[in-house]
This record gives sequence, structure tokens and C-alpha cells, in this order.
Amino acid sequence: MRFAQRLCLPGIFAIVVTLQFFPDAAIAQQAPYDVFPPADPPYYRVRYEPSTKPGELIFGVNYTVWIPTGVKTLRGVVVHQHGCGEGSCKSGLTGAYDLHWQALARKHDCALLAPAYEQPEKADCQMWCDPRNGSSAAFQKALIDLGDKSGHPEMAQVPWALWGHSGGGHWAGGMVMLHPERVAAAWLRSGVPQMKANPERATIKTHKLPEAALKVPIMCNLGTKEGVSIKNDRFSGVWPSNETFFNEVRGKGGLVGVAVDPLTSHECGNQRYLAIPWLDACLTARLPEKSGEALRLMSTDDVWLAAPTGMEASPAAKFSGDPLKAAWLPNAAIARAWTQYVKDTNLPDTTPPPAPTNVRLDGNRLTWECQADLESGLAGFIVERDGKPVANLPEKPRNPFGRPVFQNLQYSDTPSQPLVPMQFTDTTAKPGEPHIYRVIAVNTAGLKSDPSTEARK
Repeated sequence: MRFAQRLCLPGIFAIVVTLQFFPDAAIAQQAPYDVFPPADPPYYRVRYEPSTKPGELIFGVNYTVWIPTGVKTLRGVVVHQHGCGEGSCKSGLTGAYDLHWQALARKHDCALLAPAYEQPEKADCQMWCDPRNGSSAAFQKALIDLGDKSGHPEMAQVPWALWGHSGGGHWAGGMVMLHPERVAAAWLRSGVPQMKANPERATIKTHKLPEAALKVPIMCNLGTKEGVSIKNDRFSGVWPSNETFFNEVRGKGGLVGVAVDPLTSHECGNQRYLAIPWLDACLTARLPEKSGEALRLMSTDDVWLAAPTGMEASPAAKFSGDPLKAAWLPNAAIARAWTQYVKDTNLPDTTPPPAPTNVRLDGNRLTWECQADLESGLAGFIVERDGKPVANLPEKPRNPFGRPVFQNLQYSDTPSQPLVPMQFTDTTAKPGEPHIYRVIAVNTAGLKSDPSTEARK
């Protein structure tokens, strides 16, 4: 039997592809989905086979979760959801290993979870990025199974903070519509759920907007080249879709904002330097003190407003326009960060990163551990020998999508494979000579940590 399949990056574009469809063959997957980092504690993984049952997920899927060391009871789950297409799905395999996103989860005693849907390149992305097509049920099953594996059964009940790129934004927004009582906040990068019928995308089902969803903080984030400043590009449909979603939600009093990245198109760029502080603010305000209690409401005491594609924000009491047409920002600190982000994405930082720990020397091989800076992540390390720099890691930092990051970043904002190890081999040290080594962390704002403790040879 032949079907017209639609390859969709929701809110972006659609290409009709006709292919031969055999249920068992279409959902079978091989590499690249079988290459991923090991899931030894504090990491845990479950994988589900594709289903042929109506309404269930037709793709195989991996869920990997990271649990902060020492957490007795989880307060929530931070979800990092990749976008559509084989490459983006593959990138989801490393999402739980991102040190910067781990810093956010750690601060709030949350798990960090990253799905990786095994979508063939020409298959219909809607079959997973619309959570009604089985991915919502699979996700919730994974929370139960991962909770059992990790010894944290509360994972199945705690709230979610959702981040999604492209089709992942469609998924995250859809989960807000389906489960508003579980979502603490949702950041939608370059993809939103469809709220109104569109004849040009008739195969994409619309969502209803429940009243409870109006209480969930949402940020629509997209690149200016996705229809704001450039109107005839491959991704120029993103802004019209975001605008429709924003007007629908904000017009009914929803807590939704817009942050336009002035430098990018569909790539994620430097969005994490606003997304993580924004989610931090929302989790601080909304997570209950005790696991199992309901989410708290966002405060209205320090709300700021801004024109959706503007560059200035004002306290709500001083905003001169229609507040139900203005982007919603939760407080003054986020408003200041938003103002800088929409200008040039160069958010400032005055706090240095944590110092590396557990520095060990085995022969000429130096290893260490380090947590990322919540505000600015981790750009690299300086290795000192006898008080003088002997190496900068990485030697040639690069990131085609934004600030250079120690772990490197893929298109969907996840570390590259293989994961970059924290290690250095000193090939210039003379055999038999004693040396003292220290390691210094550097965040993406260029700030340096205190030196680590010494490792002696």
C-alpha cells in the first residue's frame, strides 16, 4: 500500500514525500541510533521497540536520564527534546550528558532526561512530535521504568520543565496542552503546536487550549532569520506560526513570551544562556517544597512586558500598550537578560565557574571532574604545570552554532559524540622529573575558576 507521508518541522515547512509503506519495514531502525554513550549510574536508560498497535508510538525510542549525585528525593524532571529528522533524533542520545543543563537540574534536585526517537529520515515527524500519537504515553512509561531503575520512583509523579527544538518545540507545547498540571515551564525553540486549522498543513492536528495551560510559563524562541527579518527563507514560516500561537495563548491571559535571537536561523545559537536562567526562575517559583504537592502559581508582583519582536521591556505597571499583546517576562532579572539577548545574545556574567575537583595523575595522564557554571556553562580548561600554563583545552575551540563550549554542540543543542573527556596527557614532561599540576575551569563568558587542588608527580 502507498501513502503520502509528510516530513514536517512543525511551524516551519512541509515537504510531501511518497514512499512505499510497509508497517514492519518502515519502523525498523539501524544505525545511527545504536551508537550512544554508556548509561552507567548516575545515568540510566530504557529503550522501547516500535509498536504496530493503533495510537501507539510507531518508532523505537531511547530515554536516557541523569540523576544528580546525593539527591534523596527528586523534585522534578528537566526534559531536553530534540527536533525532527534522523540527524536531530541521533543528537538526542547525548542530551542527558550536557554539563550545562545538568547544572540547572542539579540546582533544583531534578533529573535531566533526553529522549531519542528513532525516526527514519523520510518518515512523518508528526508520528512522535505530536504527543497524542503515542509519545506522551511512552514518555510517561519511561518515567516509571527509569524511576524504578534509578531508585527514584517519585520520578513518575514530579513536575516537568520542558525544552524542545523544532519538532521538539511542537512536542513540548503539545504536552503543555495535554498535561498543564504537570508542566512547570516550557521553552519552545523554533517550533510550536498548531492551535488553529491551516489548510496548507491540514495533516497536522490542532490542539485545544485548556484554561489550566494559561498558568504555565512558556517562552517562544526563534531566530530572526526564521520569518522575522527574512521573509522568503526555508524557515520563514516559523515566525507566523509562533505569532499565531502567541496571540492565541497571550490573548487569553497566558504567561507566554517571545525571545527573538538576532543572530540565527533554525540553529539553536546562544539560546541556552537565556533558556537556562529563564527555566531557573520558573522552577524556583513553581516547584513545590515537598514532592507530590501541586505546582505553585507564578507570582504577579514583578512581571515585565515587551513588544514580542521589540528590544525593550518595562514593568507591567508602566507598559503603555495592550498587555494581552505583549510578551510576558516573569521578573526584572529575566527582563534584563531578555533585553541583552534580543540585542546580541551576549548575556553578561560576573560569577566564575566552580573549580575542577578530583584531579588525578596516572603517569603523564591527568584527569579531573568539573561541574558547569549555571549562568555561562563550560568553555574549557587551563592546565598548569609548576604554576605555569602548559595547555588550553580545547586547543582550538569552535562552535558553528554559538559560543564555543567544551563538550561541543550539535544542531539540536546537545554534546557531540564521542563525549569529550576531561583529561590531558603531558607529552613534554621529562621522565623522572617531579611536577605539580593544577586545572582551572573557564566558562563561556571567559571567567576563570579558582585553581583545583594539586596533583603531584
